[in-house]
Amino acid sequence: MNPVSPGSINRRRLLRRAAAAVAAVAAVAVAAPGARAATFEGVQFEDRITLAGQALVLNGTGLRAAGWFKAYVAALYLARPARTAAEVLQQPGPKRVRLVLLVDAPAVELAKGFDKGVLKNCSPAETEALQARLARMFEWMQSAGSLKSGDAIDLDFNPAQGTTLLLNGRPRGEPIPGADFYAAVLRSFVGDRPYHKKLRAGMLGTPA
Repeated sequence: MNPVSPGSINRRRLLRRAAAAVAAVAAVAVAAPGARAATFEGVQFEDRITLAGQALVLNGTGLRAAGWFKAYVAALYLARPARTAAEVLQQPGPKRVRLVLLVDAPAVELAKGFDKGVLKNCSPAETEALQARLARMFEWMQSAGSLKSGDAIDLDFNPAQGTTLLLNGRPRGEPIPGADFYAAVLRSFVGDRPYHKKLRAGMLGTPA
């Protein structure tokens, strides 16, 4: 048997290390397209959350702004990615819309904007069906008083309970029943007449 030289052993070790390095780079290259940044406009968003016992992923984030004035950033969490409003609305199960304020503002102003945005995407029949529940949400929103930059507002949907409004993780009021109510909420963000087209594009993860 021919003895194996130390130099041959070293070359084999180097080749194995090089192959491992190439494989690692390839793995990163494959994973990169699916990766999501968790920070937007200086606000940190979790890539994944659990709501009503189900894992949700960050679908996209958007900015609500008027010119230079930045009001809030919004994030949409779903069970699986969706790139159109129809896909978002048709997807069953829990969902979350998170708003993080970028300015101090009276809660009543946010409540007025929310109310207007929802109704703008409703038919007369839908408006009539939602009016009492919208009034309840308006009351709970404005009762927060003054909102501060960094405050987080969650609009959570649990099929078993309905829509819950949370301020910095604490529920305000009781859940509002009806999948139709949360569908109206979603349309105000990603529907045909959203608060802002760039906000919609960001939440859907599509080009503005």
